[in-house]
Amino acid sequence: MHRTLLVLALGLVPAWAAGPTPVKRGAYLVTLMGCNDCHTPMKMGDRGPEPDLARMLSGHPSALVMPPAPAFDPKDPWAWHGAVTNTAFAGPWGVSYAANLTPDTATGLGAWSEQDFVTSLRAGKHAGKGRPILPPMPWQGIGQATDEDLKAIFAFLRSIRPIANAVPDPSAPAHP
Repeated sequence: MHRTLLVLALGLVPAWAAGPTPVKRGAYLVTLMGCNDCHTPMKMGDRGPEPDLARMLSGHPSALVMPPAPAFDPKDPWAWHGAVTNTAFAGPWGVSYAANLTPDTATGLGAWSEQDFVTSLRAGKHAGKGRPILPPMPWQGIGQATDEDLKAIFAFLRSIRPIANAVPDPSAPAHP
């Protein structure tokens, strides 16, 4: 009783109340895991940056060509830099861009299988077998989710509106 009241008072939705379908469970997990924080571009609102929900989970906007990343200096206490959209990141790994997670067949996850998605998050490899998934994507933690939860996330991502947005490939550090 007290736990339920505390959860309701904090505005949290417990996992058991997230919904009976994989899509609803996936929506809950995507929200809880903060996927929108990097995969939905930010836009400037009246009170500062806010998610641009018209481009929900579409990754780094292809029209936003980033200038060269600041040089990485291991003596500098700032270890990484982020774009104003919070979709591009530079650090000792080079430059990485948040992927398009919408079901667009050409530029998003539309051509991926459920197994590709699960394997990606378990192995830290793009499409389950490609290049490494780079920081700041927390695949190591998300990859600890159960198969059921990862499949629910994939089901939700397959249910949202596809957005054609070709995210740039990552680039290696300028000075390794």
